[in-house]
Amino acid sequence: MDNNGRKRVSAYRVGFLGPQGTYSHEVALRLFDDTALLQPYISIDTAIRAVASGEIAECVVPIENSLEGSVNVTLDTLAHDVELLISREIVMPVRHNLLAREVGRSVRRILSHPQALAQCRRTLNRLYPQAESLPVDSTAEAARRVAQGESGLAAIGSRNAAALYGLEIIAADIQDTASNCTRFVTLRVRAADSGLAGPWKTSIVCQIDGSKPGSLYRILAEFAERDVNLTKIESRPARTGLGDYLFFLDMEGGIGEPRIRQALTAVEKQSRWFKNLGSYVVVAWEA
Repeated sequence: MDNNGRKRVSAYRVGFLGPQGTYSHEVALRLFDDTALLQPYISIDTAIRAVASGEIAECVVPIENSLEGSVNVTLDTLAHDVELLISREIVMPVRHNLLAREVGRSVRRILSHPQALAQCRRTLNRLYPQAESLPVDSTAEAARRVAQGESGLAAIGSRNAAALYGLEIIAADIQDTASNCTRFVTLRVRAADSGLAGPWKTSIVCQIDGSKPGSLYRILAEFAERDVNLTKIESRPARTGLGDYLFFLDMEGGIGEPRIRQALTAVEKQSRWFKNLGSYVVVAWEA
């Protein structure tokens, strides 16, 4: 109870890859209103596990980038370590910037998240061929270290990170392609609200019997026969032995559609192991 005798309502706690100023933080601010308590975590898997343990209600994590592909820690943690469901997806246009304390100083070391460093590899080689690239836990952590570190450091991060940590943008839009974007998802224990408007997608992960010719073909045929459009197919090691793989599949449509339910039932029957990662609404990124 508060001082007026009213019952306190616990804040809805949402985790993100921190500290403040990461792209995950920016997505969380966009997806959740000001009644949510946004909580930073040191790593993606720590944020995911916090949802699984009940420490927080939901988290925002990157799952795929248009230049560097899937974020493997997100896929692997979802497949092997937790029982969570995707509840929303949003694709964020990513504009990387090189941040430093002062304009005009030489850059000896460039800090950022490994994905950000990889997304700017060619540009960095052209602009700062002698600079050393140092991976850190997040783009905002890189900005924080540059703000507190010695001269000669720079960070790859967002304009928000520059403002938060008092840094100058010494090179803007340094991603290797202008179409760079990252797909983020929110994860929670319960399924997405079925009444949400917008296009829906469904994601699954399964392991098939690779010793039989045509096993993958028969799995894919279940979707083709029901006119289900697959938007992504990716394999990852199953961790059960060399040559054993899991297949991650994303598709258009939600579990409320009979064709989706029928396809998943058929695929599960043919799989050694099967996991439904949820049906979820796709939220448009509005500038």
